[in-house]
Amino acid sequence: MSTMSNPYRGFRFPAEIINQAVWLYHCFSLSLREVELILAARGIVVSYETIREWSLRFGRTFAKSLRRRRPQPGDKWFLDEVFVRIRGKLHYLWRAVDQHGNVLDVLLQGRRNKTAAKRFFRKLLKGLCYVPRVIVTDKLGSYGAAKREILPGVEHRQSRYLNNRCEVSHQPTRRRERHMRRFKSVRHAQQFLSINTPIHNHFQLRRHRLSASEYRAARDHAFATWREVAGLPS
Repeated sequence: MSTMSNPYRGFRFPAEIINQAVWLYHCFSLSLREVELILAARGIVVSYETIREWSLRFGRTFAKSLRRRRPQPGDKWFLDEVFVRIRGKLHYLWRAVDQHGNVLDVLLQGRRNKTAAKRFFRKLLKGLCYVPRVIVTDKLGSYGAAKREILPGVEHRQSRYLNNRCEVSHQPTRRRERHMRRFKSVRHAQQFLSINTPIHNHFQLRRHRLSASEYRAARDHAFATWREVAGLPS
């Protein structure tokens, strides 16, 4: 990597330490202070505020690279929204996953009406650049109204029971929300989830469906891709 293109240029700590801090923060339900403590146990003295800056600056870059490198998701999308309370006001976190459990995108909005559903559909289509074969949602009317305008030729299945895959995908967000003692603002929540979701998703290998050898191969590939994205030697 050339000096001019080195994103770590000017930082006091080497790339390996910055990469480790960002990985710890986004792959596990750890607070910034807990990451600071883990690094301190290894003789690395760095403040949690510095880790916060690293997670924002480098996490955003890593997340974008992982999105570009991921294989094309499945053609069956599960969509759902869950409420998130921020400073006493109710908001809705829209999320989409494919049939393999891969999170496609998230969007935090103040409403769950037709306009909000259309905005989420457009964000999904812009990021993925292809149309699904079928979408599965609950019985919220906003999905059907938006789908008729944005995805008129796509099959739409509505049921309160068929959408469990997407509802389960909200659990990591709920854990982080509790650990962070709720999100501080809409901007903070959207910014964190946009970074955290692709990084956390990259290391979710569904171990229960893989043999030991397959899991080790998938794990090694995930770490190799992560190191490549972070600009570290393999």
